Amino acid sequence: MAVLLITGADGQLGNELRTVSKNYYGYDFIFTDIDSLDITDNEQTGTFIKKTAPDWILNCAAYNQVDRAESETDQAMLINGSAVSNIVNAIKGTDCRFIHFSSDYVFKGNSNIPYNENSTTDPGSVYGKSKLAGEKAALTHHATMIIRTSWLYSSHGVNFVKTILKKAKTTGSVSVVFDQTGTPTYAADLAETVLLIISGVIRNQVAFSPGIYHYSNEGICSWYDFAEAIVSEAGLDCRVVPILTKQFSSSVQRPAYSVLDKSKIKETYNLEIPHWRKSLKRCIKLLQ
Repeated sequence: MAVLLITGADGQLGNELRTVSKNYYGYDFIFTDIDSLDITDNEQTGTFIKKTAPDWILNCAAYNQVDRAESETDQAMLINGSAVSNIVNAIKGTDCRFIHFSSDYVFKGNSNIPYNENSTTDPGSVYGKSKLAGEKAALTHHATMIIRTSWLYSSHGVNFVKTILKKAKTTGSVSVVFDQTGTPTYAADLAETVLLIISGVIRNQVAFSPGIYHYSNEGICSWYDFAEAIVSEAGLDCRVVPILTKQFSSSVQRPAYSVLDKSKIKETYNLEIPHWRKSLKRCIKLLQ
């Protein structure tokens, strides 16, 4: 029986993996969060991984406070960088497959064509730099797959979709930037994709191919377009007002363009990815 260890299981992606895992029989899933496994503790991480001997580790643990990272640099680097090294140290010399999740923030965001896995990384924020540090640590293990994603949301935790829904229900209008372009990612779709890949590898239907991959839903939109769709799908009476990034108070340099090219993951693992509007409908329906 394959043993799958999931870290950061109480976050958006971790919760979705927990939900999707119920459809996968014959696997031993171990879901952990900081209360049961603190991956920033090198000794605890090594002991836990040696004891459980996982065949796969899915690292969903992350410091995601993009604005706060500018003043909490050490904490961001600890969780997104050093903790990844702790996991890699624990599986050194083994054939454990490691799937680590990263972010569009590793890019500067000044492109006008989708970023592929070979595009130059140049993060403009502490958060982006911490995610890039994690990638570099993860890739020191020979059986690592990094999945970069963008604009993640789900029915769990705090995210853009839930924030817009809350504001739309309590105010007559909401202001959203229209000059930042990317693609939303429904965490449930990403969770399903990851377990499809793993099950395919375990059943020898597809070869495990280490390296960096990009995943988001299909399509492109601005945050303004995304907010408009959220309000519309929820049937709420709220005006969405487009504003420029410079009108939005933030200490962080956010990518103006962070569309990810998903050709590699689709071709390697024979995937079909839903359009972001289709996935948003599913999430809204679940939230209602």
